[in-house]
Amino acid sequence: MGTDADTLAARELEPRLAEALAQYWGFESLRPLQREAVDAAIAGRDALVVLPTGGGKSLCYQLPAVLHGATDLVVSPLISLMKDQVDALRACGVPAVALHSGLAPEENAEAEAAIAAGEVRLVYAAPERLLTRRTLDLLRPVDVRAIIIDEAHCISHWGHDFRPEYRRLVDLKRVFPEAAWRAFTATATERVREDILAQLDLRDPAVLVGACDRPNLTYRVTPRTDARAQLLEAIGRHEREAVIVYTLSRKEAEQTADWLKTSGVSALAYHAGFDGPKRQRIQDRFMQERCDVIVATVAFGMGVDRSDVRAVIHTAMPKSIEHYQQEAGRAGRDGLPAECVLLYSSADATRWRRLMDRSAAEAGEEAPSDHQLELLQHMQRFCSSMRCRHAQLAEYFGQTVATPCNACDVCLGENAAVDDAVTVAQKILSAVARLEGRFGAAHVVSVLRGSSSEKIRRMGHDQLTVHGLMRDTPAPAIQSYIDQLIDQGAIARTTGDRPIVHLTDESRPFLRGEAKVTLRKPKIVEPTRRRSREPDWAGVDSRLFESLRDLRRQLAEESAVPAYIIFGDETLRELARQRPRTRDEMLRVKGVGRKKLDEFGDAFLSRIAAHSS
Repeated sequence: MGTDADTLAARELEPRLAEALAQYWGFESLRPLQREAVDAAIAGRDALVVLPTGGGKSLCYQLPAVLHGATDLVVSPLISLMKDQVDALRACGVPAVALHSGLAPEENAEAEAAIAAGEVRLVYAAPERLLTRRTLDLLRPVDVRAIIIDEAHCISHWGHDFRPEYRRLVDLKRVFPEAAWRAFTATATERVREDILAQLDLRDPAVLVGACDRPNLTYRVTPRTDARAQLLEAIGRHEREAVIVYTLSRKEAEQTADWLKTSGVSALAYHAGFDGPKRQRIQDRFMQERCDVIVATVAFGMGVDRSDVRAVIHTAMPKSIEHYQQEAGRAGRDGLPAECVLLYSSADATRWRRLMDRSAAEAGEEAPSDHQLELLQHMQRFCSSMRCRHAQLAEYFGQTVATPCNACDVCLGENAAVDDAVTVAQKILSAVARLEGRFGAAHVVSVLRGSSSEKIRRMGHDQLTVHGLMRDTPAPAIQSYIDQLIDQGAIARTTGDRPIVHLTDESRPFLRGEAKVTLRKPKIVEPTRRRSREPDWAGVDSRLFESLRDLRRQLAEESAVPAYIIFGDETLRELARQRPRTRDEMLRVKGVGRKKLDEFGDAFLSRIAAHSS
């Protein structure tokens, strides 16, 4: 724990803290745990801070750097993440630089000169760059007060995104023995937190773990029956709003984006197969609001700081809850309502297992690690369970939330129970038995639906007693029931390129009707959504809001920065609600700091006045 003197020092800085918060960021107060993290930093303590995406982690280390007036180092894994952070800080008037391979020689020289002169409050760098002799020689004479480890879960073998180079960061303790160390992450189980503390050898750290639940997010896990129709419906609920669609492969990303374009959706594909400049152009278009929908692999991830993403849609199951929490967490970073849709099939787990087997073979290993498979199983249970989604996510990270949450498909009653599920299960298991466990789910569905295809007739399967047994049930529904029965252990699916479904020893109670069976089918959800009906839009002039968005987009293009750096959606809504007439009135709007008022205030005030006249 900190000393009484430390606590006193933190309290004495309160006026300066409030002044800096208002001047640079336009905020009047800090969020839960931000104040504790800032106090720990002011007191010079080591710390581990776990806050959910959108919880304001960056401010926890940026504000203290402004207050102490020295230099802090920020370890960050991605160039795009560093660039956005530095752009945002400079827009607020905070001197910051990033050292990375994407800088032009003159930009790099300018950044190094500013560091050497002690003019920079925050220096961002990747671990590899930070540990080079050149960078260390540059930083040794500088008054380095703290070393910040962003995305600290990357240091843990038990995390979902382990990066070996993060393990070498502890070597910096010999170079900067007096510097405090602070680790920040959005997703960390207790096991991962303990590993971070051990690997970084933190000294009497303040361990601050915020509530992982994101109550502004509505989670929907839906059986994947008609992926394209389901995707289009979900996107349609967010017209003219930012949406991220995640796919498992590069090919799927491109095909889906192309199909969305033909359906009238402003969409672009993004994946690691594109060269760096192309990826940057695509990301810039999305961040500057010149594209509404990005269809991407997980390569589109950390560094995506656009605050007004109103939906994240997964077309298949991620490989761990940590991955899902991070990816889905890119929705609603501004704290406003957003939606997370996951289109699920049990075949997703089979596909992930196949990818893991291939990756293990390429690494010279016999099989994926038990830890990888355990993470995959946790994700499967999350998808197949019919319990509150918020509660399941919170429990995974060792926390609890009140239920019903009224913000997930389960608690909203969007999944209806199938009548006589036991009989439905018996029909499906009987078909699997008659087919002797030699065929895939699609063939089982065809038999149950009574198909008379050439293949069915040639194999004599049109003569089976189960042929046509579920003739009146849509094929996607039967496929979903098979997935659910696999999740419940009634039948099993093999791995490999051509997986088959088969019975197991555990199938007998299901065949006899002795086992409890729960089958669900999605209800028809009204796809329309009107802003005027949402509480967050109360009193907001929606036409003025759209006009201010257009102005923000224009200013962002002129400044070559992401649109959210000008002002976030929350600030635009407040401007469209309060309609300030003077600079003093505008300065009282949350998110408007003095530098941004000086730079953009007149333009926004003019637009508001023109709209009101």
